[in-house]
Amino acid sequence: MSDRQPPRRRVPGPARPSRPAAAQRRPGPGARPARRPSAPRPAAPRVIRLGSPRPRLRMVGLALTLVLAAFVVRLLQVQAVDASTYAAKAEENRYVGQILAAERGEITDRTGVALATSEDAYDITADPTMFAPGQLKIDDGPEQAAALLAPILGQEQADLVGKLRPEDPNTRYVKLASRQTPQVWKQIKDLKSALATKSGTDRTTVNVLAGVFSVPSSKRVYPNGDIAAGILGWVNAEGKGGGGIEQQLNSTLTGKDGKIRYAQSGGRQVPTAGFTETPAVPGSDVELTIDRDIQWAAQNAITEQVEKSRADRGYVIVQDTRTGEILAMANSPGFDPNNLADADPAALGNAALQDAYEPGSTAKVMSMAAVLEENVATPLTHVTVPNRLHRGDRLFQDDIDHPTWYLTLNGVLAKSSNIGTILATGQLGKTQSEANQVLYSYLRKFGIGSSTGLGFPGETKGILAPPATWSTSQQYTIPFGQGVSVNALQAASVYSTIANGGVRVEPTLVRGTEGPDGRFTPAPAPQKTRVVSQKTAKTLAQMLESVVDDEEGTGTKARIPGYRVAGKTGTANRVDPATGKYNGYTSSFAGFAPADNPRVTVYCAIQNATKGSYFGGQICGPIFKQVMEFALKTLQVPPTGAKAANLPVSFTP
Repeated sequence: MSDRQPPRRRVPGPARPSRPAAAQRRPGPGARPARRPSAPRPAAPRVIRLGSPRPRLRMVGLALTLVLAAFVVRLLQVQAVDASTYAAKAEENRYVGQILAAERGEITDRTGVALATSEDAYDITADPTMFAPGQLKIDDGPEQAAALLAPILGQEQADLVGKLRPEDPNTRYVKLASRQTPQVWKQIKDLKSALATKSGTDRTTVNVLAGVFSVPSSKRVYPNGDIAAGILGWVNAEGKGGGGIEQQLNSTLTGKDGKIRYAQSGGRQVPTAGFTETPAVPGSDVELTIDRDIQWAAQNAITEQVEKSRADRGYVIVQDTRTGEILAMANSPGFDPNNLADADPAALGNAALQDAYEPGSTAKVMSMAAVLEENVATPLTHVTVPNRLHRGDRLFQDDIDHPTWYLTLNGVLAKSSNIGTILATGQLGKTQSEANQVLYSYLRKFGIGSSTGLGFPGETKGILAPPATWSTSQQYTIPFGQGVSVNALQAASVYSTIANGGVRVEPTLVRGTEGPDGRFTPAPAPQKTRVVSQKTAKTLAQMLESVVDDEEGTGTKARIPGYRVAGKTGTANRVDPATGKYNGYTSSFAGFAPADNPRVTVYCAIQNATKGSYFGGQICGPIFKQVMEFALKTLQVPPTGAKAANLPVSFTP
């Protein structure tokens, strides 16, 4: 029997509901995971075939080659062909050149006291190209800079804009202001630095002052204010002398400017780039003959009297009788050269040398010198002086009405008689024409009608016509100082000539110069001219003492206790320079002391005194005394102790 069982039959049963395939397959141990249904495959993409890249690469390569070729050509042009041209332009833009102003020499008095000196200052300059829109990236750079600088420099904003925006756009240098104080430059420098700092952190801020620079310079200063201003003059905005010694000796005082050239970037010097410099050569110092203290005394005295007399002006000259050196030359009104803006234009200059006027009776000493030197009279010669004298077409008189005077020639000078002077000088020739010629020759020898020798700017020679042209009245008025014109120094020099024994020493104002090397060069020796003999000069000195010492003299207010004083008063009709007609008076006094051993001459003149007395002895005599006393003490001149000659003034007929 076989062990094989027959297959079982499956009996069909009721049908089961269908399940999803996943539900029908339950996982179990060892069961295979169910497969996920596969996604439908996309349609295959359409293939686009590109053209060949080689033509495009060739085109790009060609373009790059052309660009590089252009750079190479330009590089060769810049570095090889035009190298020197571009280097010069770069150098020009990089380097800045400036002038180094030479320090102006000092002006001192005879003792070395500074009358005019220089202090550190700065010229404020600018490079207009650094204010251009392309440089600052703004259109109103000059306007903004000018708005900041105007209040500091004291200038109009529009003027500064014009300088910062010149007509020539290539202008690299303009001067905004000259000779500013260090404080002014510090203000600008601080403001410039603040703008530079702010512009580094704030892109909206522009340093509009980057193109502003400074050049070391100097500013002229007059430590004593208006003392000796008429002598010194002033320096103008260009740094040149505008008057007085500053103008006369400008080339000596100026020196020689230097130069400096340095690299700059952004308006600042590049310290590592080096620089070239040609140092400036300072000007020479000038030593004057004047004494500051005597100058001060003379100026104070004349200023007080001019104000008291309500006069137009006045002058005082103080001169060393032996050397001709001018110890003082004072004018009133004056001016302060430190502040010319407030000065009266009419007061500028040196009126003591520039005014020509009729000297009046102080000129009688020259007439008497001619009479004595020609031996036509002596101090004791009798001269009968009537109340009136008819000569030519005029009737002459003295300053006061008087009965007939019986005077000596000495008395004619002491009482300042016009009539007596006419009578005395009439003896100089056999005819009036001959007498005129003789008197003229002496006036010329005394320096009338000629330059004083100072060479001072604006100095007048005065007026002395040839005797052949003298009018009928002139030949009688010139002997007593009318009809002839002088300046104050000429008038003073006449008395210094008498004081110096009859030898005229050409006046001097400069003692010498000291160069940058410290070497002192004395001024040339003054010219000397014998005018009258020593005997005549001594006699005249004695006669001039009578003017001061004798009670009948006109100069008693000039007496100085302990000293013998020789002097002469003057009161002349004054020609008004505005109308050319006589109006008012010129009051004067001239003299020297000690009379028997002269050291100092003092001359004073006042124009058109309108209050109080106008007589020279009354308003100029006291000034002479005040200034002479001061000068004698300053120079330590002792009294001689000798007695005066006391020549007689009158005689009994």
